[in-house]
Amino acid sequence: MNANSLSFRPVLLTVAVSLAALCAAPAHAFSDDEARRAILDLRAQIQQLTTQNQQARLQLADQIETLQHEVTTMRGQLEKLQWESDISKRSSQDQSGGAATSVSDPKEQAAYNAPMGLFRSGKYKEAQAGFAAFIKNFPKSQLVPDAKFYEGSSRYASRDFKGSISELRGLVQSDPKNPRAPDALLIIAACQIELNDVSGAKKSLQEIVKDYPDSSSADTAKSRLKLLK
Repeated sequence: MNANSLSFRPVLLTVAVSLAALCAAPAHAFSDDEARRAILDLRAQIQQLTTQNQQARLQLADQIETLQHEVTTMRGQLEKLQWESDISKRSSQDQSGGAATSVSDPKEQAAYNAPMGLFRSGKYKEAQAGFAAFIKNFPKSQLVPDAKFYEGSSRYASRDFKGSISELRGLVQSDPKNPRAPDALLIIAACQIELNDVSGAKKSLQEIVKDYPDSSSADTAKSRLKLLK
């Protein structure tokens, strides 16, 4: 029983006692006018109690609805944070199975390592520009697929979602067997969600499950698809 209901008890008791007294009193105890006034007063008290009870119920319903909305919002924010954390973690992990690509040309390797250092330190816009410059200067390098992946990841981290999709989709199409391809699709799906393209995000996640069923990305894609239903 809530506090509002408890607060009504003394008033209800008073009303009940008054009614009992009114009924039990001798007929000559009240004049007709006094009796009518007493009845009207009792009706007014009962109406007031009814109104207060209705208001209390409406306030409680509003509070419950507000709390439900806040819980839903917090759950959505938590899911988004978990999703972003997973994307960030996967972007920084080596997906090459312990055989990270390296090149013999020190200049070429240094040109790749510089934006990678920026990426790892969270300087995503600078990293994106560095990877783009590397791809332009060393278009035949074995490191180009990784550079494309990290350029797309940098664009995602700096909220250039359309640019990220374009870069990563190009990687998947040109090198679908690349170990980074399923993770690239995960980031593409994350970008599409940010752009409110839920249908596109579902297709990207379904592509992972279909084309890369044995990848660790497939498990993440399956769990995300459940949330998008």
